[in-house]
Amino acid sequence: MATVEFVEGQHATEQVVAHALWMTTGLSCDGDSVAMTSATNPSLEDIVRGIIPGMPKLVIHHPVIAYENGADFMQAWFDAEEGKLDPFVLLVEGSIPNEEINGEGHWAAMGQDPVTGQPITTNEWVDRLAPKAAAVVAVGTCATYGGIPAMKNNPTGAMGLPDYLGWNWKSNIGVPIVCIPGCPAQPDNMTETILYLAMMLAGHAPLIELDDCLRPKWLFERTVHESCNRAAFYEHGDFATEYGSDYRCLVKLGCKGPVVKCNVPVRGWVNGIGGCPNVGGICMACTMPGFPDKYMPFMDEAANAKLSSNAAKFTYGPILKFFRKQSIELVYDKEPEWRKPGPSLNSGYTPRW
Repeated sequence: MATVEFVEGQHATEQVVAHALWMTTGLSCDGDSVAMTSATNPSLEDIVRGIIPGMPKLVIHHPVIAYENGADFMQAWFDAEEGKLDPFVLLVEGSIPNEEINGEGHWAAMGQDPVTGQPITTNEWVDRLAPKAAAVVAVGTCATYGGIPAMKNNPTGAMGLPDYLGWNWKSNIGVPIVCIPGCPAQPDNMTETILYLAMMLAGHAPLIELDDCLRPKWLFERTVHESCNRAAFYEHGDFATEYGSDYRCLVKLGCKGPVVKCNVPVRGWVNGIGGCPNVGGICMACTMPGFPDKYMPFMDEAANAKLSSNAAKFTYGPILKFFRKQSIELVYDKEPEWRKPGPSLNSGYTPRW
């Protein structure tokens, strides 16, 4: 595997430089870029400044944080195409349009061809740079699986990056497409994945492990329900009937948490705080390949959830809740008998001398 190597006898700041080219010209709202600015673990500032131990110096070319603009900003893309920024990671935000059905125009573009003066489409940049990138990352649900721009009856033929390049596509060093879904993606999920890839290129981490949907496995291996602080109410058959009522389970209000892979309930949104079900909002399944079509209407209880929730509510749920309450009140909420003043020791302790 190609790596960014440390030069013997030199300080870490003098190592070879890696680059991250972030394209925001897919079909999306740029919400992932905005969300990433609030990341804290690690923060975007820590990555840009290169103050994380063991991390290679990483230059992020992103319109949100770039000083350059116009042709000066676009120069990095031409340099990457010519092999002057090796190694680099290509990050794409927004879904990929089908430019074969664009008529006489184009759906999405970034910069212009210096020879022809014509816009260079997002698709063309992906075609030019993906084969030369050490890794390709799809950021946000639009880029990963198509998202809202790829809903049924959309006019652009929008699709996710794996659909465009192929689900079995791999970079020139054997890295599959890395998908960080979310609408927008959770901030720390983005920066942590970027940090992992930088460490991987430096030879300090193994090849990134992905699940069947190309998501970083350690971030998306649990469902929302498995991490939610409301989950125990589900097995008690205790469900909220209106928004803002209390901390009961939200499944009957349309929460899709039991079938959605997402770590927001346990990670929070900013610095461990917030996140959809943590603040009383339902999970709308925005990290899933079938979003949004397979989960609509969002605020209607799913048929399979209705079956299981009714089973919990009218059969074993009340029984579990009753006996757990009894155990707490009669046994576990009371101190042991020996914890009181008296003339003798009643804890059962027997000296060995």
